[in-house]
Amino acid sequence: MEKTLSSRRKYSGLALSTAVLAGLMSFGTAPAGATTPSPAGTGTAAVGTVQPGEQYSQFIVQYKAGAQGATPAARANAWGKAAKDLGITAREVRGLATGATLVASSRALDARQSAEFMNGLAASGAVEYVEPDARMRASLTPNDPRYGEQWDFTGTNGMRIPGAWTTSTGSGSVVAVIDTGITAHPDLDANILPGYDFIADSAAARDGNGRDANPQDQGDWYTSGECGDSSSSNSSWHGTHVAGTVAAVTGNATGVAGVAPDAKVVPVRVLGKCGGMLSDIADAIVWASGGTVTGVPANANPAKVINMSLGGSGSCATTYQNAINSAVNRGTTVVVAAGNEGANASTAQPANCGSVVTVAASNNSGGLSYYSNYGSAVDLTAPGGDTRQSGGGILSTLNTGTTTPSSAGYAWYQGTSMATPHVAGLVALMKSADPSLTPAQVESTLKQGTRPMPAGCTLGCGAGLSDATATLALLGGTTPPPSGNILLNPGFESGSASWTSNKSDTFESGSSARTGTGYAALNGWGQSTSYTLDQKVTVPGGSGAGSLSFYLRVLSNEGTTTAYDTLKVQVIDGATTTTLATYSNKDKGSSYVQRALDMSAYKGKTVTVRFLGTEDYSYSTTFQLDDTSVAVS
Repeated sequence: MEKTLSSRRKYSGLALSTAVLAGLMSFGTAPAGATTPSPAGTGTAAVGTVQPGEQYSQFIVQYKAGAQGATPAARANAWGKAAKDLGITAREVRGLATGATLVASSRALDARQSAEFMNGLAASGAVEYVEPDARMRASLTPNDPRYGEQWDFTGTNGMRIPGAWTTSTGSGSVVAVIDTGITAHPDLDANILPGYDFIADSAAARDGNGRDANPQDQGDWYTSGECGDSSSSNSSWHGTHVAGTVAAVTGNATGVAGVAPDAKVVPVRVLGKCGGMLSDIADAIVWASGGTVTGVPANANPAKVINMSLGGSGSCATTYQNAINSAVNRGTTVVVAAGNEGANASTAQPANCGSVVTVAASNNSGGLSYYSNYGSAVDLTAPGGDTRQSGGGILSTLNTGTTTPSSAGYAWYQGTSMATPHVAGLVALMKSADPSLTPAQVESTLKQGTRPMPAGCTLGCGAGLSDATATLALLGGTTPPPSGNILLNPGFESGSASWTSNKSDTFESGSSARTGTGYAALNGWGQSTSYTLDQKVTVPGGSGAGSLSFYLRVLSNEGTTTAYDTLKVQVIDGATTTTLATYSNKDKGSSYVQRALDMSAYKGKTVTVRFLGTEDYSYSTTFQLDDTSVAVS
């Protein structure tokens, strides 16, 4: 139903309601895991927040340039008072590849103590930021042994992998799997290159030492009471399962196929007993993409694709983002799991980091898997499985050992961990077909190559279900993706597909559309309302100008003298929101008018385009949008 315009002005009244007064008097709190401003007097230093119930014994500190951070003694002054106040000692562990320093406390600190310690560091005035060295865990839901077929490749609701193989099988592509390491497997060994073990804690690594050149998975099992869990867990062999989905040997009359059967995998071990540390993962990202890590030999096979089927709660840590940025700047696409909490992916890192491809999980019915995270942070969805359904999991290579490595085998798993390597493997196919693709072009093409979720998705599945055949067809085997319109469902002919709005009545159909039958309509109720209409895009680099264009019709009962009701066109780039233009009831008219705005400043970036409609308490105004476009000429 189309909204109609009200012709009756509503009086504002003389008193605010109790609810409004309560809202005006309330104080906001920072979301869990966000980076909070440092205390007064600490300058621009940012302090990462802690998670309730967690303990931290290591912290990542970025010192300011100059004398304050030039020597170990000078840097120690930054934490001296904070450590003394808590009755602990602190020491530098090592420098990170991002330029930050890992600092360890003499004992584990609870959430309150950790916050006090970090605030004390910030108060020294010698640091740019400090955050806890948070522990990440594999995004996995283990399940029963194998049965069934690889529906995720060939099924009705799968990724249509075989059609992509007519263009590319991944030859020449290298995928780094940053995970639990690797175990020997005859259906995988031929596609494995030398990797590295980045677990600095020998107890967590279970190999009797710290970092070394052996990425062998020693098992991540633990007993009851360990790892903050009252139950016990067998080893997952998670990295082996993920690697098999990416590049299991195919056509050998054995086991399973890989998405990119001729690609190679560099196993990078960061997850051991109880998971893995952010400091280790950050160094692994830099190394895997060809960067330098002190004390670690250079990676002889830099990856142009990184798979991270892991995550933790909280907003994206600065350390994570710096490492990811360094990888992307070297031309490496970073593909990450959305998480398995059945929550908004904006609450999980690195899913909520910038410049990554965040992947949600679908089931074999073509819907969002029950455990998968969702929302605007998701870029696209891929098969992750549902082992509650017979044959509904994701089959891949595994080890049969309960705790320590044993013989090779196969198993069905479910999780966004399983969805992510499907996309990483697809990126390997793309890079093999066209090695010149930039990470921004890769992400844009992945989104363009999706199809609508077969069973629908109301929570937010990104651009849709990944389709390997359609994605490779966009490349034509040899040419880069077009720099034309990168917005998906630009004319709203598929309703809400690829768009996110805070109001269900935003997406409409009928004769009010400029072309076709679909269009978007914001506000129009003659009362205080706020509408948002968003789409996340990766703007191509290109040499031409970047632009956002759309057709706008403003229908209003307001006059044209004063702007009572407004439509702001915004770009959200990380934590920064920029308003490109503002329209209002003063622009009302009976016809659509094309508007064009400059987006050249965002070329090569992943940003969110937002239309924000705000209406006051009086006469109504409806902002109708159609035929939107983001392109680089």
